[in-house]
Amino acid sequence: MKICYVINSLDGGGGALPLPRILAVLRAAGHEVFVVSLMERDGLARPVLEATGTPYAVIGGAKRRFVRTALRLNRIVKTMAPDLIWTSLSHATVTGQLVGRLQGIPVVSWLHNAWLKPVNAMIMRATVSLTRHWIADSDTVAAFGKRVLNIDQDQISIWPIFQADPEAPVAKAADSGKFTIGSLGRLHPNKGYDVLIEALARLRDTSPARARTLQVLIAGDGPARADLQRRVAELKLTNVWFVGFVAPGPFLALLNGYVQPSHHEGFGIAAHEAMCAGLPVIASPVGEMANSIRASGGGVLVDYGDVEALAGALENLAKAPQWAFECGQEGRAWVMARYSRSAFATNGLAAIRAAGVGVAGLGAPRASTAAR
Repeated sequence: MKICYVINSLDGGGGALPLPRILAVLRAAGHEVFVVSLMERDGLARPVLEATGTPYAVIGGAKRRFVRTALRLNRIVKTMAPDLIWTSLSHATVTGQLVGRLQGIPVVSWLHNAWLKPVNAMIMRATVSLTRHWIADSDTVAAFGKRVLNIDQDQISIWPIFQADPEAPVAKAADSGKFTIGSLGRLHPNKGYDVLIEALARLRDTSPARARTLQVLIAGDGPARADLQRRVAELKLTNVWFVGFVAPGPFLALLNGYVQPSHHEGFGIAAHEAMCAGLPVIASPVGEMANSIRASGGGVLVDYGDVEALAGALENLAKAPQWAFECGQEGRAWVMARYSRSAFATNGLAAIRAAGVGVAGLGAPRASTAAR
């Protein structure tokens, strides 16, 4: 089967980064895939996609152009005549749904969000029937899809989008009197880095000796970077560094703890990568990362926006480095078992079959089966 796989952008913090493993499962199922990105944005995910050897096209620039990209995607689909359009994230999904309807091509869509702005939720509810089958990237997201978007039980499967890498670098316990905490993510208001900065200022004011042992590295880029750097300067914080876009593995191995103070998340891949690296995670109780932290004991949950509680959680990690290390090891063991390579492939093939796409050598697809 020929699949046109549509994503929002090649942004370094976007939906392109998990593509290599997803594409590998689709190829193993006997399918040919062509990727279309509706936007370039920062383009930092382009090398990741190119490394897969998958043919692709980028049909937009740094900003959304809904009509223009829809017309361009329609031309591409008309020319390549795929058997299926597979979409990822809201912009790509709505655009792919409309093109699929125009061309008479079935659509399968990822569902990555466990929170949507009211207007986006309204749009998604209006177009939900244009997707033949939905694939949620976690239990949390599947529950959101059923509750908020009114997706029927037999129209949604679950394929956890994260695969733990047993060869990824592993962090060590802090042993030098310094405790390094980091975070990976797009510098966007949703990620809660403004709250983190306020919490670090609170910790400095209430426990200056402990604050001096703590250093914080924020990796990633995005529209909020200038504002965040300005706030760090205003508060005269000297232990916060913005390090830009980095490879997750080596960066996480340098840390002793990880923080993800987001307003909302879907799966929360970065937090799971941190757990894979053996780091204790402080996170908001949102998305699938909250379930993973609760189940594994691999971290601490702090309500979004609670500056005082976040400052306390940071202090508790820094003053008990051995406990922090052991906490991280518990999280790592759980993630390795839950999100193994074999589990990723098995869940993926089950979801593909449930979507009616078919798996080479495994018989006819069963479109009504909900995969877990």
